[in-house]
Amino acid sequence: MSSPASSVVERAAAALARLRHARLLHPAGRTFSAEVLIWGTPGPPTGVPLLDLPGRWPATVRLSKGVPTPGTWPDVLGVGIRLHRDPEPPVDLLASSSGAAPVLRHLPLPRRGFTGTYTSIMSFRAGRRRLYLAALADPDSPELGRGLAELSAVAGDDGPRLVLAVASAVGPWRPFGEVRLVGRRGAPEDAALAFDPIGNVPPGLRVAGPLAWLRYTTYRGSRRGRGARLSREARRG
Repeated sequence: MSSPASSVVERAAAALARLRHARLLHPAGRTFSAEVLIWGTPGPPTGVPLLDLPGRWPATVRLSKGVPTPGTWPDVLGVGIRLHRDPEPPVDLLASSSGAAPVLRHLPLPRRGFTGTYTSIMSFRAGRRRLYLAALADPDSPELGRGLAELSAVAGDDGPRLVLAVASAVGPWRPFGEVRLVGRRGAPEDAALAFDPIGNVPPGLRVAGPLAWLRYTTYRGSRRGRGARLSREARRG
């Protein structure tokens, strides 16, 4: 993915991350240990093993504010989920507050509360099909609340859960798993966490298009600027 344009964007992202001594995107957040349970995609399979086949993995989840705005002011909220699949490489899923409807699922939408719909915004390719991923609020679990301060006490046996789902560009969401928050991680772990949504894409999916290029380049620059460890794929780029 090297090109003159990539170099310019990456250098700019790195400089801004160094200037703020934090992530360029979603600098303020809370990180949790979690568990991901996959029960499989209902209906026709997607052809992606992670989505279609039952499994259970420990995970790390980060909920964050994009700008960030003060307190409970509206912001583009984010959820990052890392599946630890030792000895296989981890899988990173990133999603932003959005709408569930087909016309809204590719648009980041600001909101006040962390309970709601998060979508990948960026689509993936599985063979010739275009797919979106989402983390949806579980209506049978407690709400995540408003503001980062309220997130500190949400984890535990009876804490909030997120439902993982997949959809085509115009089709309905098909739930294939859930995420349960287990315990709060400390600030040093939150600062060190570095998601790689391109290098750690689920096997069987691939990213494409200008949005994927922009995300790859800005995340790469942000990680370099704050000294975060790069994935093997990112170091090759």
